[in-house]
Amino acid sequence: MADKVIKTDKEWEKELTPEQFEVCRKKGTERAFTGAYWDCKDSGTYRCSCCDNPLFNSASKFNSGTGWPSFSTPLRPDNVVTESDNTLLMRRTEVLCSRCGAHLGHVFDDGLTPSGLRYCINSISLKLDKE
Repeated sequence: MADKVIKTDKEWEKELTPEQFEVCRKKGTERAFTGAYWDCKDSGTYRCSCCDNPLFNSASKFNSGTGWPSFSTPLRPDNVVTESDNTLLMRRTEVLCSRCGAHLGHVFDDGLTPSGLRYCINSISLKLDKE
């Protein structure tokens, strides 16, 4: 993995769209069925929209019916990190980019085999490098 990317909110705000900043830096969520990749079937590597860290491969993407891109496994386990998220009166596990700390989405234990996990990721947190 490449070196950590550390920037202030003001620096991120200059580089990202207002929507990217709200989701990636302020832990927001895009509305279901509105993101660019929720129904995308193109092959390639999904990267962090903030720092270009490779996060997921299209081979692990599946249609979860939730309206957000869903993946069974990260491209490399150390490219994402998780932490507890107890906001909104719920217990969830947040998924973050390990390189820049961008909020990506959440991971749930109702996914496909073999991992049994569903990485439910905001499209705006991603950019697709098509194969």
